[in-house]
Amino acid sequence: MADLNVPKTDARWWRDAVIYQVYVRSFADADGDGVGDLAGITSRLPYLADLGVDALWITPFYTSPQHDHGYDVADYRDIDPLFGDLGDADTLIARAHELGLRVIVDLVPNHSSDEHEWFRAALAAEPGSPERARYLFRTGRDGGATPPNNWVSVFGGPAWTRVGDTDQWYLHLFDSTQPDFDWRNPEVGDMFEEVLRFWLDRAVDGFRIDVAHGLYKEASLRDQVVEADGAPASDAGEMIERSVTDEPMWDQPEVHDVYRRWAKVLDEYGEDRMAVAEAWTQTVESMARFVRPDELDQAFNFAWLLADWSAEAFGQVITDTLAAAEIVGAAPTWVLSNHDVTRHVTRYGGGETGLDRARAATMTMLALPGASYLYQGEELGLEQVDVPPAARQDPSWFRTGEVGRDGCRVPMPWGGDAAPYDFGPGTGQPWLPQPTDWKQLTAEAQTGVPGSTLEFYREALAARRSAFAGAGADVEMLGGHGPDVLAFRRGDVTVVLNCGTSAVALPVGEVVLSSGPVEGELPANTAVWLR
Repeated sequence: MADLNVPKTDARWWRDAVIYQVYVRSFADADGDGVGDLAGITSRLPYLADLGVDALWITPFYTSPQHDHGYDVADYRDIDPLFGDLGDADTLIARAHELGLRVIVDLVPNHSSDEHEWFRAALAAEPGSPERARYLFRTGRDGGATPPNNWVSVFGGPAWTRVGDTDQWYLHLFDSTQPDFDWRNPEVGDMFEEVLRFWLDRAVDGFRIDVAHGLYKEASLRDQVVEADGAPASDAGEMIERSVTDEPMWDQPEVHDVYRRWAKVLDEYGEDRMAVAEAWTQTVESMARFVRPDELDQAFNFAWLLADWSAEAFGQVITDTLAAAEIVGAAPTWVLSNHDVTRHVTRYGGGETGLDRARAATMTMLALPGASYLYQGEELGLEQVDVPPAARQDPSWFRTGEVGRDGCRVPMPWGGDAAPYDFGPGTGQPWLPQPTDWKQLTAEAQTGVPGSTLEFYREALAARRSAFAGAGADVEMLGGHGPDVLAFRRGDVTVVLNCGTSAVALPVGEVVLSSGPVEGELPANTAVWLR
């Protein structure tokens, strides 16, 4: 067991980086088929360098039948033809490095596609065979007629699918086309070490680990203890919301042995390689266990994303996160949007109010010690899109009838006055339809326009570099500004966020940056940095 009190003292690049998430299908389309690709990303790398980010994280581009848009991987060591080929990946990585950008790739170790060669072999083999031992096949109850336990899929419905008319079932915590690996089988760990080395040899700078808390399940695969409403929950976010504490499918202690092994692999390639966990855990303390000195380098801090628009809520997240990170000597992370959640402009109310709050929350986030993750399009002020039902493609929509995640995945508007807004060559809608009123939100329309959200992001990222250079990780929370105001000091900069409905007095100091106009007072839904 790692010593929790041994800090990671080396100042590696990711500890205070700004990392931009690229959803590969929706960032830029080079070949005109309406779907983003690697060549499209490469063509837009100068935009990211000019924006001022340090790295980009690219969602899965591996060979895949695309049932879950790349998170169902059929071959971890090749590129899906939809996105290009290995040569395109090499070109992208090399060009990014020329521009001073690091490249983080998405790794999906909890499950594969049902079209992966291992799963195809498993279905063709007999129960109890070595081929089936790579996944979680079990005999059903009631003579094989019902699932082996009561677990439900994150995407809705049972977490088990029956193999034909046999008594065998396989586990899938996500879609039925995404069978979960059995990480108690050493073949699985060996395969993923080979995958890590394959991409490290191609000069990637790090990995974002999908469902990092889910690799191991309790060995017995027992029933989940259900709440009074009788409904089990396999969705980590739902568990947190409902205070479901029994989670035999998540966050098992054995998972940390995997990341100790991976840390040794990364260290072989130098101190500038990293890994960040997507770990939806119950507490910030359990999240911190993933970033102990001999494990991963970062874990996404979803508490910041989940917090309500409230000075008290934000303050509590800051205090709890910094305390948990300090225990293990890790740098915290902060994120407000990603490809799985409603965009934060919309979460904060939408329209002008939502945009004002989103800019203020982003500015507050950027002032905190640690790494900040941005999601493509937030620098343009994009809101969640109400994608028409006939156009929706998220597998959770088909399994549950709930709207799903398509609304935050609509392709980027780069220029022009109609779809596809220079997302790619040609005319007409891309793979998810873009709104007809995005003309003023394109990167082209906002470039060079004072006060635009794009220029605000550029200014904020530049100011962050200078204002907090050498500021360290200490944050002093400041009171005395009222219940609707969050205030803290880092280095010689005081950060004030007004979450209330009326203006408050502006503290004395030189204005370094503000999310909106400030003249003697701090308006509602506005943040300011003061020196």
